[in-house]
Order: sequence, then structure tokens, then C-alpha cells
Amino acid sequence: MKERTLLLIKPDAIQRGLTGEILARFERKGFKIIGLKMLHVSKELSKEHYAHLVDKPFYHDLEKFITNQPIVAAVVEGKEAVEVTRLIVGPTNASKAPGGTIRGDFSNSTSRNVIHASDSKETAEKEIKRFFKPNELFEYKLNETFLYASDE
Repeated sequence: MKERTLLLIKPDAIQRGLTGEILARFERKGFKIIGLKMLHVSKELSKEHYAHLVDKPFYHDLEKFITNQPIVAAVVEGKEAVEVTRLIVGPTNASKAPGGTIRGDFSNSTSRNVIHASDSKETAEKEIKRFFKPNELFEYKLNETFLYASDE
């Protein structure tokens, strides 16, 4: 059964030009990107998205980081999308993330760890609705005409 999950490519990844590389990893794994946009996160959206962290001492720095520069939000779809995405992304504490994961290859920080990924099917559903309207998500089938076009 197909699942969907949310990815947020954070400002540190965008500043370093990693967006394409990060998205390509999901496409190479076989996931379809069904929603994609660049946006600025407002303080209100940050508080909603990180509600479980608002009372933590580091939240102010997190809010400043996530609202200061644009992010790229994406929805990917595929078999076991939530679980497989978490494996591709690696642990939140990037200094403990193994090589070959996004965080292991591109970060060594907990706070500047280049990407967010939903941690469960239930969370993914809520987060997708938080960042995407239904008409911003697309259904499509791969079409051999586009994959193997000729100049005839």
C-alpha cells in the first residue's frame, strides 16, 4: 500500500545547494514526488509545527533558524514511505547518523540537520495538511512516452 510523508528541506541545506541531491535520493529509491514548493515559515507555523518543542530552552534558536530563510516542502509517496524515509534521512542527531544517510552525509548537528521527515503515518498526515492544500498534491503515473521520447 502506498504511503505519503512530508519532507522539509531546511535553510542550511538550501544555502549549501543540497536541495536537488536530497530530492534525487528519494526519486532514486523509487518514491514519487507528489507535492513540492518553496516557502517562508512564519513564526505561527513554526510554533504549530514544533508545538512539542516550544517549551524547550532551544526553541527560540530553532524558530529563528527555520523562519529566517526559505525551506522546501515536499510530499513523497511510495511503499512504506514513512519508515523508509526515516532510514534515508538518518537520526535527528546528525553526529550519530551513519554515512549514506542524508544527515550522515551532510550534517553533524542536531539543530542544523538539513531535513525534517515525519516520524509516523499519523504525524505525516497532519504535517502534510499543515504545509499543503489538497490541490497542491498530484496523482500521476509514469508514462513511457516521457521516459523514452524520440524525435520522430
